[in-house]
Amino acid sequence: MALKWEEVVVDSRDPRALGLWWRDALGWVVVGDGADEMEIAPAEGANPTLFFGAVPEEKLVKNRLHLDFVPDDQAAEVERLLNLGATRVDIGQHDTPWVVLADPEGNEFCVLAARPA
Repeated sequence: MALKWEEVVVDSRDPRALGLWWRDALGWVVVGDGADEMEIAPAEGANPTLFFGAVPEEKLVKNRLHLDFVPDDQAAEVERLLNLGATRVDIGQHDTPWVVLADPEGNEFCVLAARPA
């Protein structure tokens, strides 16, 4: 038996706005756009995707699952994401080599330090 990772589903109050934010943050493309949902992918036909679906409630607590990203230049990438509308988040990480940010709906994600070539 084999599993193929298809998508990550993100609950959202405004799937279109959040999906477009992540599209811009990641440089991905929209592969699905409906009244209460949006799906983005690294490229047309590529997986996994991020699927944003509408829910009525606001996010209330820290995510149990989050995404980590490795940029070429951590400081530049954090600044770019902040300029797009991300916010810095303190989840008790203290002195760490990664930066915790949140998207416009409060979903936490980490920008790790660049990896050596």
